[in-house]
Amino acid sequence: MTKHVYTFGAGKAEGKADMKNLLGGKGANLAEMNLIGVPVPAGFTITTDVCTAYNKLGKDAVIDMLKAEVEKAIADTEVAMNAKFGSKGEAFPLMLSVRSGARVSMPGMMNTVLNLGMNDDAVKILAEKSGNEQFAYDSYRRFIQMYGDVVMGVEAEEGEHDPFEEVLDRVKDEKGYKTDAEIPAEDYKVIVEEFKAIVKEKAGIEFPTNPWDQLWGAVCAVFDSWNTPRAILYRQKEQIPEEWGTAVNVQAMVYGNMGDTSGTGVCFSRDAATGENLFNGEYLINAQGEDVVAGVRTPQEITLIGSRRWAERNGTSEEKRKATFPSLEEAMPEVYAQLNDIQQKLENHYKDMQDMEFTIQDGKLWMLQTRNGKRTGAAMVKMAVDMLEEGMIDEKTALLRQEPNKLDELLHPVFDKEAIANATVLSKGLPASPGAATGMCAFSAKRAEELAAEGKKVILVRRETSPEDLAGMYAAEGILTERGGMTSHAAVVARGMGKCCVSSAAGITVTMTSMKIGNKEYKEGDFISLNGSTGEVYDGEVATITPSLDGDFGKVMQWAENNTRMYVRTNADSPADAEIAREFGAKGIGLCRTEHMFFEGDRIWKMREMILAENVEGRKAALAKLLPIQREDFYGILKAMDGFGVTIRLLDPPLHEFTPNDLESQKEMAEKLGVPVEVVKEKVESLHEFNPMLGHRGCRLGNTYPEITEMQARAIIEAACDLKKEGFDPKPEIMVPLIGTVKELKLQEEIIRSVAKEVMTEKGVEVDYMLGTMIEIPRAALTANEVAEVAEFFSFGTNDLTQMTFGYSRDDAAKFLPVYLEKGILKQDPFEALDQTGVGQLVEIAAERGRSVRSNLKLGICGEHGGEPSSVEFCHRAGLDYVSCSPFRVPIARVAAAQANLK
Repeated sequence: MTKHVYTFGAGKAEGKADMKNLLGGKGANLAEMNLIGVPVPAGFTITTDVCTAYNKLGKDAVIDMLKAEVEKAIADTEVAMNAKFGSKGEAFPLMLSVRSGARVSMPGMMNTVLNLGMNDDAVKILAEKSGNEQFAYDSYRRFIQMYGDVVMGVEAEEGEHDPFEEVLDRVKDEKGYKTDAEIPAEDYKVIVEEFKAIVKEKAGIEFPTNPWDQLWGAVCAVFDSWNTPRAILYRQKEQIPEEWGTAVNVQAMVYGNMGDTSGTGVCFSRDAATGENLFNGEYLINAQGEDVVAGVRTPQEITLIGSRRWAERNGTSEEKRKATFPSLEEAMPEVYAQLNDIQQKLENHYKDMQDMEFTIQDGKLWMLQTRNGKRTGAAMVKMAVDMLEEGMIDEKTALLRQEPNKLDELLHPVFDKEAIANATVLSKGLPASPGAATGMCAFSAKRAEELAAEGKKVILVRRETSPEDLAGMYAAEGILTERGGMTSHAAVVARGMGKCCVSSAAGITVTMTSMKIGNKEYKEGDFISLNGSTGEVYDGEVATITPSLDGDFGKVMQWAENNTRMYVRTNADSPADAEIAREFGAKGIGLCRTEHMFFEGDRIWKMREMILAENVEGRKAALAKLLPIQREDFYGILKAMDGFGVTIRLLDPPLHEFTPNDLESQKEMAEKLGVPVEVVKEKVESLHEFNPMLGHRGCRLGNTYPEITEMQARAIIEAACDLKKEGFDPKPEIMVPLIGTVKELKLQEEIIRSVAKEVMTEKGVEVDYMLGTMIEIPRAALTANEVAEVAEFFSFGTNDLTQMTFGYSRDDAAKFLPVYLEKGILKQDPFEALDQTGVGQLVEIAAERGRSVRSNLKLGICGEHGGEPSSVEFCHRAGLDYVSCSPFRVPIARVAAAQANLK
């Protein structure tokens, strides 16, 4: 029979670390911690396969399938913890936590239920056995609140406050309690009854008292949470396959809210924001885990050095810090020493930075979770470099540990020092996730999404964030919260996203519609700026600059250089872009779009003059004016990429893109060029096409107006000849776009070779150049063996190839692609990540057939996919020589290309 449940506890486990696909990351690591001697509360893991079965077969079938195994696993947990599930007798009651655990960490995205097993009988026994009635009833109200929300769907209506929190706030206000921990048992007994009444009113049924009913309800709620909107959104953003599913981890509860000798916390073996090799984290005395993450109480630092740094940032004196916010190292030195030993043991075992959760129950330390921690791009780079230099990992591991897209964070702008010096500091909070962000305030996730969709830059300002805010967090430039620490939801998720975040900002009060700082009120649309590296909040917009890249980043780039086969070029249309890309390690230009050069300054008028010409002579006269401008452009770009190939695409877009559509602009064009406005209107109308992207463009322009190709070929070769005379090594590659038949390419080849020969004779110098084509029409890919008889290189234009293969208009697909992604018709946007099954197959066919005719055929990709890591990996497998992408994506592509070579 297939095994669906794996137990762990008392130093034994049926699973281990390399079983993440089956047990999820959390379950595999709980098992592994048992095996290496770390104190872990006993429990069991229901496999990810069951989640898949649950989604197919439904609740009842899965419960029947699991029942016997789960009952045995509960019995094993009872023995390991010396407790009894659903006890009404003398034994200590076994309460359970029920938590999710996917293959990769999805922090806060899925459901959790704590204190499961509570009812009116169990709470009395727990109070008696623990000798702490307040703790017992606090745990009971927590269970009703969490189970009511997660399992029974009791939640606030839009615009209303949480009904459970309203009760707690009312009691605290009436009795003068400042925190939940101050509420005595007698008041909690009343609260428990009110919570039950809320559940009955909102859910329409009584709160369940049978622990087994509670357990199956929680297990199914975790499986259901795999398909909640926030989990789906997170998977889409992080490219986590839907079919993976989540495991369910059922574990004996240990209690951090049993009094002043108990507590709970989250810690990291290294700094997740900066990468510093410093144990750090936060804890709360007399609290359960959700208190730390929710940020409803100010957490304390675990280490003494961390506590002193916190006090310095917040202007807290050493005396007040020590008296009011002591570190765990000071408050519980023996527990701290044990925790410090365990964190080092876990990092050494996993050879990576660990993100850990722990609970202290009446002085005894229990580890609840460990996982490879989320980290910022800067921390990712520093940790890999440090661990390599410490001998913990080798270069291959260090390189494979880089998430290519996270390198983008290091290339983002930072605040200009002069602008910062003149900026008004409004508040200072915790530097929860580094970076610089400027935007207008939005006080709900929904408004952040809406404003961002309008093209506005937004800062999401919240009291504290929750998983429901995920979409707004993605839409925002940065996140500011009134509450929460370095391990709050906002901090952890922002770091995973690479978003700037400041949490627990001093002196701010946030409502649903505004933020007050002192006497000043900020409403939606007002601008603020965040420095996630220092925790400072500034008034208004603060100017940014491009960051300088430190030595660690350079080391990662050198690892990539050491381990790559496929090199990286850039898409650049100006010398400035080419120089930036070369600094990032680009080895040439994979796409220089000549049409972009025609839109600058007065050039557009010369282009329009050519379009209005009535005959060949007129077009040649106008093109003669463009020739020196084109030559100068090509001279600068070829010089900037001296020694490397530069692929120059001949004119590609339809001519209507160079002409105005509105009457006022047409009048201006007529006046500027000295022709009647009727002539302009007539020409514009004649250029109109029903489907211009499939119309008169690309090589079709060059074959109907060969004088355009002649001018561009002359400009390219003249620029190369001039550079060659000056001692440079220009390597132009002339690319004919949009061919569908080899005859189209042959006609263009005749023009280009004739002009090149003529120019080199005139200049008295020989220049090596290549002639090739862009493969962007499916027919060209399928007849690549014919095309390769003429072309010396192929550059795959995957933007158009995707458009034509799917039959999706790039300009209109946004109307339906989100629905297709939501319904699972497509797993990814094919314009963001290359469709390897369909479009990729055409690339592979063209590569194979092309090289069957010309073995040294150079192959590259120049579509936007050239900087997307999964697409880069595909290009490596397909045997391409290079990928090309925008300048700031070059480092990402370089790392992705090297990783593809190592896998």
